[in-house]
Amino acid sequence: MLTLETVIKTNFTPSNNLPRMSKIQQWLAPDRDRRNWRSSAKPALSVLLTTSLLVLMGVTPGITQERKPARTLTASGRGIVSIPTTLSQIRLTIEVSGKTPTAAQQEAAKRSTQVVNYLKSQQVEKLQTAGINLNPTYVYQTGTSPKITGYSATNSISFRVNNDRAGAILDAAVTNGATRIDGVNFVASEQAISNAQLQALKQATQDAQRQADAVLETLNLKRKEVIGIQINSASTPAPIPLAQESMRAKVADGNYTTPVVGGEQQVEAAVTLDIGY
Repeated sequence: MLTLETVIKTNFTPSNNLPRMSKIQQWLAPDRDRRNWRSSAKPALSVLLTTSLLVLMGVTPGITQERKPARTLTASGRGIVSIPTTLSQIRLTIEVSGKTPTAAQQEAAKRSTQVVNYLKSQQVEKLQTAGINLNPTYVYQTGTSPKITGYSATNSISFRVNNDRAGAILDAAVTNGATRIDGVNFVASEQAISNAQLQALKQATQDAQRQADAVLETLNLKRKEVIGIQINSASTPAPIPLAQESMRAKVADGNYTTPVVGGEQQVEAAVTLDIGY
């Protein structure tokens, strides 16, 4: 077994070109000569120790090991998963007018309270105030400055509810004081979106692997380990707005209700793989 002691004994012999002094010479020599001898021996010993350590480590001085460059193939895959939109994200507005700012705001607050209390009784989700505004209203006549004729107050409310209940709740909210339906967007549940994102990532990864295999098989090469992975996207899909103004469908008892029908959302993901071959 090759040890540091063996290497030093083998290399550090009298045959090396290091100055040697006998015991008598060392005793008779002035201190200056002894110091010179030690100084000349130190560099040689340092080089010897460095070389010995390199030998023990399996490194041959002056010889570099050539490495073959790693061969990699980069492939990008895409995954798309469609999920049904089962929820309606709705925005309602209560808009009233009054002769004074106080009168307009008080009436808007009264009606808004009625609408909010109704929505709470229906246990809708994510109920929140979406906007409050109070503005003067003007009349414009040619040749004169605009004249304030009153004030307009608006309170906006947003909430989320299942599609199958959305139509009836919209109608009842209008009955309780809402004057505008500003928007209806269709969304999937958060759990459904989360599951779809994971599924889309799996599809994207498999797609990238299939593409790499197709190329390598054509060239009579074999796929090895995956060297690098990059997830480019697995985004949350945007809500789908109501495509057109809701139509009213007549039911058997002669009343009308607003039909609300959702669609589908697409969840997309992209994955890039660096594959060795």
